[in-house]
Amino acid sequence: MRSNGDRWDITTSVGATALAVAAARAVEGRHPDPLVEDPYAQAFVDRAGLDVKLPGTPTADADSEGTWQAMSTYMGVRSRFFDEFFTDAAGDGVRQVVILAAGLDARAFRLVWPDAVTVYEVDQDAVLEFKDRVLDEQSAHATVRRVPVTVDLRDDWPAALTAAGFDPSVPTAWLAEGLLPYLPAEAEDLLFERVQQLSAPGSRIAVEHFAAASTMTADHPRFRGMQQALGLEISELFYPEARGRTPEVHLSELGWKALATSAKDLAVAYGRPLDDDTLEAMGRVELLEAVRL
Repeated sequence: MRSNGDRWDITTSVGATALAVAAARAVEGRHPDPLVEDPYAQAFVDRAGLDVKLPGTPTADADSEGTWQAMSTYMGVRSRFFDEFFTDAAGDGVRQVVILAAGLDARAFRLVWPDAVTVYEVDQDAVLEFKDRVLDEQSAHATVRRVPVTVDLRDDWPAALTAAGFDPSVPTAWLAEGLLPYLPAEAEDLLFERVQQLSAPGSRIAVEHFAAASTMTADHPRFRGMQQALGLEISELFYPEARGRTPEVHLSELGWKALATSAKDLAVAYGRPLDDDTLEAMGRVELLEAVRL
């Protein structure tokens, strides 16, 4: 169960969910027409040393194949949406990026960035240390100035971010991908308040929001195999408190112009509709963009 101040590495607790996301990206990258290509995702999975039974591996079975194919499609949709968010923001002149709970996000290595962009990656130290070690082994080179910031998002991360060189006086593109269900309700509210305080006009944020899907996802047969392979009980990782308002409402109240799109509709628009089992397991998921006016 979660507790205040709990910590993890890449194979335990919340850290292992970052590994699951990387595994899904690895599977999606093998699709004939992938929504996202992450050349480092498989290396993260291999280096972690867990048997996650990905399609195409000797230990894969029918159940695990269905799970990972479904996961890879959704993660492809999600990653594509947020990739486009960053590409659009950088194209419009935003030169400062913050990835909250960065996990095994490799956008600083796999996206093409304009000159003078800085990407800050915020996460716990063990997670970022694992990522850096694997990327070094792969001789990976960032395509942008990248600054890891080792801090827990339940602590004073704005202080750590500014100490690392972040400038709150210039527009920033923020990302909260796969983060909110793992925060207490109070910490979620505080996160948006802090982003508000650190964001100059013209800043942007992109967020993944699960309406009421956390318990469904954890208990649905579609995802049991994935949890067993990673040694997880996902229901124990979520903070189940009721949220007083959606991210869209909260950001709107703070003076941001927000637009949410359902993952279901976005998948159709990308030509990769989610199957009925996945939609049932996940419930309503929204991917949101907002700009500070």
